[in-house]
Amino acid sequence: MDSIKPIITHFTDDDLYKFTMCCAVIDNYPRTQVKYRFNDRDNTVYPKGFAEELRRQIAFLEDLRITDEEITFMQRKCSFIPDWFYSFLKGFRYSRDWVTVEQDAEGHLSVEFKGCWSNTILLEVKVLAIISELYYIMTGESGAFDCEEYYGRSWEKSRRMIEGGCIFSDFGTRRRASFKVQDTVVRAMKECNDSIGGPGRFIGTSNVYFAMKYDLTPIGTMAHELICAIAGMYGPQMANHIAMKTWSRTYRGALGTFLYDTYGWRIFSLNFSEDYANMFKGLRVDSGDNYEQLDLIVHKYRSLNIDPSTKQIVFSNGLNVDEALKIREYAEGKCLPSFGIGTHFTNDFPGIKPRNIVIKLLAVKITESWPFYCETCKLSEDKGKYTGNREVVDRFMEALHLPPLK
Repeated sequence: MDSIKPIITHFTDDDLYKFTMCCAVIDNYPRTQVKYRFNDRDNTVYPKGFAEELRRQIAFLEDLRITDEEITFMQRKCSFIPDWFYSFLKGFRYSRDWVTVEQDAEGHLSVEFKGCWSNTILLEVKVLAIISELYYIMTGESGAFDCEEYYGRSWEKSRRMIEGGCIFSDFGTRRRASFKVQDTVVRAMKECNDSIGGPGRFIGTSNVYFAMKYDLTPIGTMAHELICAIAGMYGPQMANHIAMKTWSRTYRGALGTFLYDTYGWRIFSLNFSEDYANMFKGLRVDSGDNYEQLDLIVHKYRSLNIDPSTKQIVFSNGLNVDEALKIREYAEGKCLPSFGIGTHFTNDFPGIKPRNIVIKLLAVKITESWPFYCETCKLSEDKGKYTGNREVVDRFMEALHLPPLK
């Protein structure tokens, strides 16, 4: 095989939420140390030599520098990010030393990050995108990616969403088939949006670089990682409350879509008091049954004497166009629905199986001086997608008065 070129070649070829969370981490937890672990839910056997090439691709990240053009774009589109953060990004350098990559005799992949939270937080999306694209290159499946044909299918997806009244964005960086494929998707959806009229619209992409390239709005706020880290440091019972307080301290009411399902609806609902329900413009549904979750959200807002039809609910739980259209119809009059769609947009080729991969926070310690880490986990509304060591999951479930796993 010919030498593989660097897969990530732009500093902002990343999702906005990694930058916004990095800013909040520096602002609130500048000395916190973390550990992350890669999880391939399909237990994939990777090609021989994959780990070696992945290490090489991660080493290429050390050459990345944010450009003045990228900073100017983010300052224009992301006014909620304070200027001091761009000084940090100008001096930021990736390091291969934060990452350990191994591959066992059967071909299974192991990836772990370890280091200061404000540094390692910017690895997740880039490394997942590298793993996804590299897999298709090394297996030869990338030869089946016909971007001209994919442009047409992406246009059609966009047309259906727009004519169906959906407000939507691309969330597909992490498991994209390739950089070129995501570029094709964003271009097709923008050009469709600019060409046809309809009650819906394509509002942007989570990928900051593509947002800049096509003069779109970068979309995103936060991830489960923030709540998981806080739960590791202080316990899961009040982790959502502390996270909301932390987020509002940094962003002063901006970026007000809260991702609530890290430890399930019940504990979040207990933490979601009227002041935060009024402050945050809405919530994001990322696990569980979309319809049941919406009904729970609507009931909660009404119990706080807040009109749910004024609140934005972002649906992002493994959606496709058909499901998004059904949810929009169900949500009409109940809330202001919008949709973030990932893999269905950026990795939807016949005969090609998208990578079912994640990188999750495993452990945290408040400062580097602590002699031990505290493990953490995630307990979403999808019971099969709990992440973390089993004994940690059991301990967190007990603390939250949840029924034990069988």
